[in-house]
Amino acid sequence: MARRTHAAPRGFRLEHDSMGTLQVPASALWGAQTQRARDNFRISGRPMPDAFVRALALVKASAAVVNGHLGLLDRARADAIMEAATAVAGGAHADQFPIDRYQTGSGTSSNMNANEVIAHLAARDAGLPIHPNDHVNLGQSSNDVVPTAIRVMAVVEARRSLLPALAHLRKAIDKRAKALGKSVKTGRTHLMDAMPLSFAQELGAWSAQLSSAQARIEDSLKRVRRLPIGGTAIGTGINAHPKFGKGVAKALSAATGAKFEQAGNLFEGLAAQDDLVELSGQFNALAVALMKIGNDLRWMNSGPLAGLGEVELPALQPGSSIMPGKVNPVIPEALCMACAQVMGLHQVISIAGQSGNFQLNVMLPLIACDLDEGSGLLANAMRALADQAIAGLRVRSDRVAQALDRNPILVTALNPVIGYEAAAKIAKRAYAEQRPVLDVALEDSGLPEKQLRRLLDPAALIRGGIRDGAGGGG
Repeated sequence: MARRTHAAPRGFRLEHDSMGTLQVPASALWGAQTQRARDNFRISGRPMPDAFVRALALVKASAAVVNGHLGLLDRARADAIMEAATAVAGGAHADQFPIDRYQTGSGTSSNMNANEVIAHLAARDAGLPIHPNDHVNLGQSSNDVVPTAIRVMAVVEARRSLLPALAHLRKAIDKRAKALGKSVKTGRTHLMDAMPLSFAQELGAWSAQLSSAQARIEDSLKRVRRLPIGGTAIGTGINAHPKFGKGVAKALSAATGAKFEQAGNLFEGLAAQDDLVELSGQFNALAVALMKIGNDLRWMNSGPLAGLGEVELPALQPGSSIMPGKVNPVIPEALCMACAQVMGLHQVISIAGQSGNFQLNVMLPLIACDLDEGSGLLANAMRALADQAIAGLRVRSDRVAQALDRNPILVTALNPVIGYEAAAKIAKRAYAEQRPVLDVALEDSGLPEKQLRRLLDPAALIRGGIRDGAGGGG
């Protein structure tokens, strides 16, 4: 541990680092460098995310294991560091990581915060002198540890929370689609009436969007799993054993169940964060899909009298402080706000990703925080949508049927039989007279009722293709 004296005011102790001595709260597990950063960075009042701290501690635990196996740390110190770091990775001592997220761009302050806390815990439990830099940070630099921890965090959180939430939402949508397979409604393009489709087809498109989003995220994670650990200061690996990086990646794989590997080019892993920008881009694409789904639901639920009123979402809370009885689509609205935030976070991560010079990116803490926030927002919003909106969605069959019967666009199915212009005249007359298209077609098309009913059957139209009787008249 760092050197201590007892000449400090009540409630404090003195800690020493390479820049001198300063006061640290007596109850704190951190040391001088953490205290300096705590004093210097009073910007947002928001510390680094818990998920990042846990990932950082996992890196420290894995590093201790590897350094012990390589004979660079004696067994007692290696075990003590590993046990202390594992405790932190499990969520213990979370209050000992107070440094503001707007800090030194390499994340050095957070790395030293972890080094000092783990060294303090390990020294206390083992009864040995353990130094934050010489022992806990052995074979490492903030410049490779922090980008490694960000990648570990991103992969672990995606597997733990984001991807399961995405799968849960897809399952909820698929379940409702299956239940609504025989319900046919008016389709819409440009927000205007179009050919019919089933609710199962409409919800199936949502499910397909989410399936594509899942595949894109999983593909991006393949590149995020490549860790720059072992590159130390600039990528050359100075002061690290040649086997250290691969060993840490293997240990992290064992600890998390993810398939991490050492990056093929360590200079890239320190200087560029393109893989993290790519992952953020996939979060952005998922947010785009979810906002589309959320807005579709808002339109379908609109009314209930003066809007589309096709579906009824669960009534969760009063919708107005002045209009009694009003109920709003609060979950889709919350979802859309979360999606808007994720889109903004992607813009920030894009700027942060290109904010480095030569051998180091200098906005690493910002990337870590915004990736974590985006992942968490998406995961929570998807579960809310699944459980509080989709699961309880009810189709207003009478309203849907009424609109479908009067939809003049059904005459599209008559095009191959009577021609586009004749069909257009029927559509315009049906709309002008507010009559079912079948009634007008019986008067104007010259086709027998049996054939018209077959051609204009909405349940048959959703299957597509060329309708029976096309080209043959009768």
